[in-house]
Amino acid sequence: MSGINGVNAYAGAVSYPMPPEDPGKHIIRNPGESTEKQAGRKSSPAECETCKNRQYQDGSDEMVSFKAAAHISPDAAASRVRSHEQEHVSNAYKDAAKNNGKVMSCNVAIHTSVCPECGRTFVSGGTTSTQIKYFNEENPYQKEMKSSDAANKYLGMNVDIAC
Repeated sequence: MSGINGVNAYAGAVSYPMPPEDPGKHIIRNPGESTEKQAGRKSSPAECETCKNRQYQDGSDEMVSFKAAAHISPDAAASRVRSHEQEHVSNAYKDAAKNNGKVMSCNVAIHTSVCPECGRTFVSGGTTSTQIKYFNEENPYQKEMKSSDAANKYLGMNVDIAC
């Protein structure tokens, strides 16, 4: 069957076998990802060795997940990293409650990067920053500050006048 100008109408749909000189070029390492290679990149997201072998590990001194390096699929990395950072937030609140403290602020940042091999944007990690104020009633400086605040800041601050 011929198409316009005698050219086979189905020629664009034919799949050609891989050239024998390049046998490992099209190995699918990340199923479900795009096989389209971006300009200037070594591989497509489906063939990317870097994304396949990427591992995540926690560097803090707290008892949380990912103390040992582990692989997370690129699709699940965002939720797994957010969940991990929430463990740090939870630990801060537990520590504050246990040691007579108050969590003043908690900030979580999720970091992204671009894979140098395939160009895919991925979640590369996270950072949790917490501020905890601890109250130590036995500390003489704390006692002095409390009495100084009472005399200078709070005395006469609220006046209730009965008529």
